[in-house]
Amino acid sequence: MNKTGMWLLFAWVVSLTATSGSLFLSEVWHFIPCELCWYQRIFMYPLVIVLGIAAYRQRTEILPYILPLVVIGGGVSTYHVIIQKLPRNSDFAACGPVSCLDDYLNWFGWLTIPMLALAAFLLIAISLWMALRSESTTTQESL
Repeated sequence: MNKTGMWLLFAWVVSLTATSGSLFLSEVWHFIPCELCWYQRIFMYPLVIVLGIAAYRQRTEILPYILPLVVIGGGVSTYHVIIQKLPRNSDFAACGPVSCLDDYLNWFGWLTIPMLALAAFLLIAISLWMALRSESTTTQESL
């Protein structure tokens, strides 16, 4: 497997771990996701399938279609982290059956579920960038 394939595989593993983790938290531990958690899931879950295909084929042509999911999902995660950590003017946080301010997990006083989602989106973005970079390096070397 070449470097491009390794980075794509890493991105797929991160998306699979994030998806499995969110399903574990809601289906096994019975944590009810808030509205923003649902939006983050909407952008994370398709990445498992699409990145799996890209990693299997070791091809980056599909990355322009993946990038909007990563960027928007990361944006939702960033917003969620901000309203959890700075809840001063968060009218949106109270909507739905579960408040977006609730943090079921708060490890070390800062590691929450939205923070884990943001980390996953960032790791995926970095690995996609590295995959594109390694593919362009390989292409230049073959010329």
